Amino acid sequence: MIIVKAGGRTLSNFKSIAEDLRRHQPFILVHGGGDLVSEYSRRMGVEPRIVVSSSGIRSRYTDARELEVFTMVIAGKVNKELVSQLLNLGVLAIGISGVDGLTLIAKRKKRIIVMEKGRRRMIPGGYTGKIEEVRTSHLSLLIGNGYNIVMAPLAISTEGEMLNVDGDQAASRLALAIKPSYLILLSDVNGVLWEGKVIKKLSSEKAGELAPKLGAGMNRKLLMAAEVSRLGIKVVIASGLGNEPITNALKGNGTWISPV
Repeated sequence: MIIVKAGGRTLSNFKSIAEDLRRHQPFILVHGGGDLVSEYSRRMGVEPRIVVSSSGIRSRYTDARELEVFTMVIAGKVNKELVSQLLNLGVLAIGISGVDGLTLIAKRKKRIIVMEKGRRRMIPGGYTGKIEEVRTSHLSLLIGNGYNIVMAPLAISTEGEMLNVDGDQAASRLALAIKPSYLILLSDVNGVLWEGKVIKKLSSEKAGELAPKLGAGMNRKLLMAAEVSRLGIKVVIASGLGNEPITNALKGNGTWISPV
């Protein structure tokens, strides 16, 4: 079994991703959709806010109104459209969020430190969370009965609140719990770029050292990949654009992260 994360620009190539997933069943696909969330937020009069942590990680700031839009778009529109495309290809898929079945349980961040105009500032955490537990019994039941899972990155908090969680974090925590053959993190670039070239292989240690030096987005992916690979799970960060992106990744394209 494989776990795949697709978001951002890669979702514009979902037809190719879906056709390729048909060859690599069973799978769990964790998806994003932040650009569409931003579009619908603006339509509803909610201006999206992106914050940068002190370590350089970019994320969507989710207040109560933004969470409402996020849930409708990610767990509703995006999730069901992806499932529909897979079903049309003959792939038995079922769409859920991390809330369903208490799959992803997270702790709400009460306060977060962000960088604004070069200075550190503490602000309320909003409705974002850090995943602390993954429950897999119902996922195993679905996969055992021939279903492939399409998951929206929402979690339930330890206090019963719905939370927005990062898609890379969701995919990585699922991988740590399920231990798939591969974790494939699809990106809009060909892998981890350093000095204009794709790094083909990195150890977990080297990946952790390099991550803070990379741009927002890729630094988070690399940190998550390093953590998962330490358990011996094969992790690749590769392009989700073009034809057969998953097959190409498994053939050795992209950046592979290994324990040593």
